[in-house]
Amino acid sequence: MAFRFSRGLSCGAAALLLAFGTQAWARDLVIALKTEPSSMDPQYHALTPNTQISQTLFNSLVETDEKLQPKPALAESWTVDGKVWTFKLRPNVKFADGSPFTAEDVVFSYDRIPKVPNSPSPFTLYLGSVAKTEAVDPMTVRITTKELAPNLLVNLAQLPIMSKKAASGPAPEGKTTTELNSGDGLVGTGPYKFVSWKRGAELVFARNENYWGPKPTWDKVIYRPMTNAAARVAALLAGDVDMIEDPPTDDLSKLKADKKLFVEETPSVRVVYVALDQFAEPSPGVKGTDKNPMKDKRVRQALSLALNRDAIVERVMGGVAQPAGNLLPYPMFGASKEHAKAAKPDVEKAKALLKEAGYPNGFEITLGAPSGRYVNDAKVAQAIASMWTRIGVKTNVDAMAPPVFFKNRDSYSFSAYLAGWSVTSGEMSNALTSLLVTRNPEAGLGTTNRGRYSNPAMDALVKEASGTMDDAKRAALLQKASNLAMDDYAMLPVHFELSVWAMKNDVRYKGRPDQITLAQNATLKK
Repeated sequence: MAFRFSRGLSCGAAALLLAFGTQAWARDLVIALKTEPSSMDPQYHALTPNTQISQTLFNSLVETDEKLQPKPALAESWTVDGKVWTFKLRPNVKFADGSPFTAEDVVFSYDRIPKVPNSPSPFTLYLGSVAKTEAVDPMTVRITTKELAPNLLVNLAQLPIMSKKAASGPAPEGKTTTELNSGDGLVGTGPYKFVSWKRGAELVFARNENYWGPKPTWDKVIYRPMTNAAARVAALLAGDVDMIEDPPTDDLSKLKADKKLFVEETPSVRVVYVALDQFAEPSPGVKGTDKNPMKDKRVRQALSLALNRDAIVERVMGGVAQPAGNLLPYPMFGASKEHAKAAKPDVEKAKALLKEAGYPNGFEITLGAPSGRYVNDAKVAQAIASMWTRIGVKTNVDAMAPPVFFKNRDSYSFSAYLAGWSVTSGEMSNALTSLLVTRNPEAGLGTTNRGRYSNPAMDALVKEASGTMDDAKRAALLQKASNLAMDDYAMLPVHFELSVWAMKNDVRYKGRPDQITLAQNATLKK
C-alpha cells in the first residue's frame, strides 16, 4: 500500500499533521487486473476490461447502479414523449482540463461512435435505436429514436461522453484510437484522469480535482495487468497490490481464512458460452468432413447434450458458478422458465443424433478459447473438449492470450469458441441483440454474433420487443425469442460466473453483477 505526504508540506508541517492522525497521508490504490484493456479509446471496443477503465475517466448521461438500474449522471433529469427524449444536463460540470461540459459534447460523442474504424465489438450496438441527437441549448439534449425505445436509458449508460474540444481532430472520428491510447484527447468528466499507460506493465490515473461528484478516496489509482491468477494472489499476499480480480477458485478458502484479507463474492449476469460457426463452408478447424456440421441442428444439439454443466461448475469452477440453460438467469427480465435450468447430459442420445445427421464416426474440431479473460476459461475449454471427444467429436483446444483470441475470433478463425457476455442491461434484449440477431453492425445488430447465426423469426420478435414500452409485453416477447434461440441451439450456454474480488482487509469493494471493477467505488474500511 502506497503512503506519501501531500505535496507542498514542509517536514515540520508534515510532522505536525501526523499528530492529528492518518488524514495527513494521501493514499494510492493498486489493482491487479486479470485482463489489460485493449485500448484507451472509450468508443473502440465494447469489452468489460475497456468499459471499467473508461467509466473511471468518463461519465455517461445516465449510469447504472449495483442492481443495473439507470440513475442520473451527466443528465440530471429526463422526460420522454413517444420517440422524443429530452435530457436536462447537470450544471457546472467541468472536464478534467477545466473546460465546461455542454450538450455539444454529447452530440460529438454519439456522432463519433460509428466513425471509429476497425472496432472489434462496436458501440453502435447501444445506438441502434437512435435516429438523431441534437443540442437544444447548452444544457439540453434531445434524442429522437427510430421507434419507441424502452431500453434507451440502459443503452446510454454504456456510452461515455468525450470532450469535443479535446477529442476533435482531422480524422473522421476526431482524435484517433492511436492518439487516445497515448493520452492525447483522453479528457473526461469522471473521478479520475489519465496519467500514463505502459502496455503490459502499468496504467496510472490521478484524482480529477474538477470532478463534479463526491471526492474519490484515492490520490492515484494504479492498474497492473496480471493474466496469471496465481501471480495475482502472490502479489496480494506480498502486499504489492491492494485488490485483485478473480482469484483462483482453488485458493478461495485460503484467502477467506486469512484475517489480513477480505473476499467479496457477488452473483453475476455474465454467461460463459460456446459459439458455433453456422455460416462458413467449410468451417475452419473442422476435419473429417467437407461440410460444416454445425449448420445441422442435430449436431448442435448433440454438442450441447455432451456437456455436463454441473460437473464443470463443481470440478472446474469450484462451485463459483451456476449451470446455464439460457443467456440470462431466470427470473431476470426476458429469461424464461422453459430454459431456467441447464439440460442434463445424455451421451448416448448425443451419439445417436450425430449418426442421424450423417456423422456416425464423428469429426474433428478445434475449440478456440482465451486464457485469462474469464474465470478458469482455458480449463473450462479443456473440460468441454473432453466431453465432446466422448461422443466422437475429437476436439482440440487452442487457448491463447485474450488480445490474440479476440483478434482471431473477430476474423472468423474458429469453428467453435468459448467466450463470455455480461448482460449489462439486466434484460434479455442486450444478449440477443448482440450475440444472436442476424449480423448487421452498421445498424447495431449482431455486433458480437461471430457464429453468424441467423433466425428471421427470432429477429422479428427482438425487433418488436425493442419498440414495446409495456414491460410485461416486452418481457413475453423476449422470452419467446430466447426460447426460439435455445430450442435451435443457436449457441450453447455453459454457466453464469460468480464475481469474486480479494483485497487487503482495510479495503472494501461492493461487487457488481456486471463484474466491472470501478476504482471509484473502492473505499477504506470504516
